[in-house]
Amino acid sequence: MATGFVCHELYMWHNTGNWAQVFPPGLTIQPGTHAENPETKRRIRNLVEVSGLLDELVQIKPRSATVAEIARVHTSEHIAHIKRLSDAGGGDASELTPLGAGSYEIALLAAGGAIAAGEAVASGAVTNAYALVRPPGHHARPELGMGFCLFGNAAVAIRHLQATGKVGRVAVVDWDVHHGNGTQAIFYEDPSVLTVSLHQDNLFPPNSGALAENGAGAGEGYNINVPLPPGSGVGAYRAAFERVVLPALHRFAPDMIVVASGFDASGVDPLGRMMLSSAAYREMTRMLLAAAKTLCNGRILMTHEGGYSEMYAPYCGLAVLEELSGVRTHMADPWEPLMAAWGGNDLQPHQAAVIEAAAALVARLPATR
Repeated sequence: MATGFVCHELYMWHNTGNWAQVFPPGLTIQPGTHAENPETKRRIRNLVEVSGLLDELVQIKPRSATVAEIARVHTSEHIAHIKRLSDAGGGDASELTPLGAGSYEIALLAAGGAIAAGEAVASGAVTNAYALVRPPGHHARPELGMGFCLFGNAAVAIRHLQATGKVGRVAVVDWDVHHGNGTQAIFYEDPSVLTVSLHQDNLFPPNSGALAENGAGAGEGYNINVPLPPGSGVGAYRAAFERVVLPALHRFAPDMIVVASGFDASGVDPLGRMMLSSAAYREMTRMLLAAAKTLCNGRILMTHEGGYSEMYAPYCGLAVLEELSGVRTHMADPWEPLMAAWGGNDLQPHQAAVIEAAAALVARLPATR
């Protein structure tokens, strides 16, 4: 099993400024470090190297996406707006989306990195791939950036692979703790792309990601949200996979599975209130690998989204990459024994109720197998 890996130092040069986590500084807020800063992603890459796993991965060189490739997903006005802000030295693209000088070019490289990884998977050069790109993308809507995201990296890659005839039907599984509203908006009326988002209920964006948001027009039924209650642990996520994600994938039968991979559902993330550990991410990856082997010759593309614990996100990333590659390193997660002992990790009744409601939506998917 060959696993591709995309990363580039320029991703770390995307400058989100001296915000205080997610708030712009001012006379009442002391300047600090923006939550979406380079350190978490750089530390993921560093841990992968120090563990020895980097040597086992197929390095995929990213390229810059073209404006025409971005325009398959985003409006020309949005693309021009990001370029203007970047050329002028930076600003806020929209809601909670700061950028700096050169961020436009870096965002093109991030989307192009997702494309390059997707092409490698589609061609069979690798079985699966992880694109450790920055800035992230799953909140970016066709007409605006949002929630740290400039362009929809995964969506751009999907549209490119479809337009070039490399794939037809694509399933997106989003396990970021925040709702993948941008990906949902882009494919909401498209039956060729199934979107499934597991997220903390009503976290971000506000009033987004409800069960009732189930697709429209020709895409009705092809968007499934699982708005899990705060405090959900491995039991809830395992049940959501077993009762929603995997049945939906088997009914839809995609040519490729794309994962919007955020590690902010971890138990120590500052921007979420879930309880996942690296072992939980490893288990979800294992379940997706088994489904992909049956459905689409193992083809999985993961694009990196959130995850804001500098000390813990790297262990989650390493666990996912170990499962994708089938290579287990010597590197142990020091937090895992502590997290495994936390109370409330088992599936709770109020969590099961949400999952059962989402599972009922799977029956609306036309079965293709």
